Amino acid sequence: MSMQLNARTGSEWFATPLGQYLLAREQGYFDHAVADVFGYNAFQLGMVEHDLLRASRIPLRVRVDAAGVVQLQADFRELPIATNSADLVLLPHTLEFSENPHQILREVARVLLPEGHVVIGCFNPWSLWGFRRVFNSRSDYPWCGRFINLPRLKDWLALLGFEIVGGQMSCYAPPCTQQKWLDRFGFMDKAGDRWWPMGGGVYFLQAVKRVHGMRLIMPAWKDQLVPKKNLAAIPKKMSEPREPAAARDLCPEGPRDNVITLASRAGRTPGPRPVRGPLKPQ
Repeated sequence: MSMQLNARTGSEWFATPLGQYLLAREQGYFDHAVADVFGYNAFQLGMVEHDLLRASRIPLRVRVDAAGVVQLQADFRELPIATNSADLVLLPHTLEFSENPHQILREVARVLLPEGHVVIGCFNPWSLWGFRRVFNSRSDYPWCGRFINLPRLKDWLALLGFEIVGGQMSCYAPPCTQQKWLDRFGFMDKAGDRWWPMGGGVYFLQAVKRVHGMRLIMPAWKDQLVPKKNLAAIPKKMSEPREPAAARDLCPEGPRDNVITLASRAGRTPGPRPVRGPLKPQ
């Protein structure tokens, strides 16, 4: 269950200079991540004071929390949402402040449709922010949370059938409480992705629920294809019969259609053909 005390102090912490520094970068990432996700239902679990779904094109956008005046009040471990009904779920620092973060991920996997998206924001324990958490009071937000390292979260998502499709590190500056120090360390945000890419105070992950063995249901009708015609073999063109060489010599010029028989050219007019058999009297 979410820590209600931490949620209340969290809203106050986000009003501080350090909280505003973090919120500006988180809002920018979530705006970019949800802009190209389409569907019908989107849910934001936690940080309900801030609309992290404002850039989404999904028509139904619901913010969920365990307490307070919200659109949907529910325990994150047992969401009152139908199975395979959500297209997008946001978890902005929800896992670090839960007693059972793995159960929350299981619920998210249950409510998401196949190919549905989950976008997660977490504090990075292997950063200057995590280093301060070791020496800071554990009663204040956000240092009271249980920071989850990136490889572990990836393993959890893989076990639940998710595929990582995007991610980013952010907030490379030290977690200073005064604005002037945050401004002085602003150069670290520009150089962080290049010089220490895994040292951001916050990391984001975007994953897609994959269902192995899923088969698309096609219409019952099928296109009736016209059978191909069988092609008949065409014989080669027969050449015209050649005339005897003697006939060509006697008629070297002129069209061949005017050539008469050899007997006619030699003056031998063929006579009537003999009639066989007895002649009938006239």
